[in-house]
Amino acid sequence: MKRNARQVALDALLQVETGQGYSNLVIDKTLKRDILDPRDAALATTLFYGALERRISLDYYLERFSKPPLSQLSPRVLAALRIAAYQILYLDKIPASAAVNEAVNCVKADKRTARAAGFVNGVLRSLLRGKEAVSLPDPARSPLEAESVEFSCPVWLLRLWHDAYGDGFTREMLQAFMEPPNLYIRANTCRISPGALQRRLAEEGVPAELVPDVPGALLLGRSGAVDSLPSFQEGLFHVQDLSSQLCCAMLDPKPGQTVLDVCAAPGGKTFTLAQRMENTGRVLAFDLHKAKVGLIRQGARRLGLSCVEAAVRDAAHPGEERPAADAVLCDVPCAGLGILRRKPEIRYKNPEDIQSLPAVQKQILAESAKCVRVGGILLYSTCSLNPAENRAVADWFEETHPEFVPDPLCLPAGQRRGIPEPPHQWTLFPHVNGTDGFFVARFCRRG
Repeated sequence: MKRNARQVALDALLQVETGQGYSNLVIDKTLKRDILDPRDAALATTLFYGALERRISLDYYLERFSKPPLSQLSPRVLAALRIAAYQILYLDKIPASAAVNEAVNCVKADKRTARAAGFVNGVLRSLLRGKEAVSLPDPARSPLEAESVEFSCPVWLLRLWHDAYGDGFTREMLQAFMEPPNLYIRANTCRISPGALQRRLAEEGVPAELVPDVPGALLLGRSGAVDSLPSFQEGLFHVQDLSSQLCCAMLDPKPGQTVLDVCAAPGGKTFTLAQRMENTGRVLAFDLHKAKVGLIRQGARRLGLSCVEAAVRDAAHPGEERPAADAVLCDVPCAGLGILRRKPEIRYKNPEDIQSLPAVQKQILAESAKCVRVGGILLYSTCSLNPAENRAVADWFEETHPEFVPDPLCLPAGQRRGIPEPPHQWTLFPHVNGTDGFFVARFCRRG
């Protein structure tokens, strides 16, 4: 039976809440399976991301109208409540009655939760009547709790950012994280110029703007499913946030060089590096997982990048084989605290799971340094906004590897620093740079 937008959103939300995948992958897969018309697909996506992003805020309201604690509800019932509450609290164009009725229908549709239909109806009707009277945390008495409800961000993460970046800066960053992310692409300059790609996209009905300070980057307007565009299928571009494109610019590989991308999946940086090298030399792209290596190879074929060689390799424990390279990119596994706009579920991670990451990052960085030729460049990067994963790791490397020296970064015109940093380090922020949150540090091996 064909499912509607709310049922699709509910199914996708349950998959993420039960740890069955990242939000972007789950919703894409679900929408491909349940073929909805564009309007319903857009609604399903809005409800899915909205309920996921606003989970703390939604639960704060729902707790005031549910007799049993939310932790005692079945995952399906709780997900249905969250999707309906999101519509009631944040979407003006959807009638509240429709949000309630559809939530009731969703729990009725599964025999395991059908008996909860009356409960769901009662909670949501109470929310409708009483939402204006809900007392929110007082910012003067409980500033972090108030901010947590306002921005749906856990207190531990707010405390980390306030301590690292200050109160005003953190609040501006939180506001930026609640905005929809921009969609950037990278022109395959081995096949087409950025200007010609802009014109081609216009012919396909997709408005695009050139990004002046990042040559090769374009900002897309209304696009729908990007991978269905003929220009994508012809290998004229790949999707890549501006932060990752800037990361590749900071490595600045040259044509004919040998470059290593030691944690390469899903391959966006690999492709950009190869294009910057004019598809000459060698780009060795490694990843721990065979399936992800296959995706890198597939993407390189689509883009016609014959200089890319992808293989399985454990960056933390690579064995004796150490390919010598002119430049090495270590975009290490991280907490992902800079990409909350794209994967809002990351904010609900257990903070204890993050504490072990710097040790892994140091191991990868130390092993990768062994592959850098004299005079070569090593670039360390994360998509996290956590000083323990960023500056602390970069500083550790500088202290423990005297054969490397900090190499100052040349920031593109139009880009700036948001916080005071050493010249060889750069943290990018959404409200400062218009990008995902990101960090890079550049080192050069002594001659």
